[in-house]
Amino acid sequence: MRIGDLAAATGVSRRLLRYYEEQGLLRPRRLPNGYREYSALDVTAVRHIRRLLAAGLPTAVIVRFLHCVRDDMPVASCPEMVTDLRRERERIAGEITRLETSRHLLDALLDDAD
Repeated sequence: MRIGDLAAATGVSRRLLRYYEEQGLLRPRRLPNGYREYSALDVTAVRHIRRLLAAGLPTAVIVRFLHCVRDDMPVASCPEMVTDLRRERERIAGEITRLETSRHLLDALLDDAD
């Protein structure tokens, strides 16, 4: 399938698919005329990429572990990915704590203003 077909199948723009390719997340086959050719596995890969991005993982982390989820393998089958997922979860938990502290400080300032 061509890039337009992949975009239609995944709901991801052609521009974003090209960005995924630049980041090493997708590696389409190139036809002699230079067109990209994608497979059904790329549809699955894009869905996994979107899910991992939504979970807060940067593309640099996703590219290292995309092989772990590309064929619908369980995350547990890739222990190094589990470690990175735990690390990312801790980073997000720390950010949530910092944001909650900021909210409480702002609430106190607003209470004083009333």
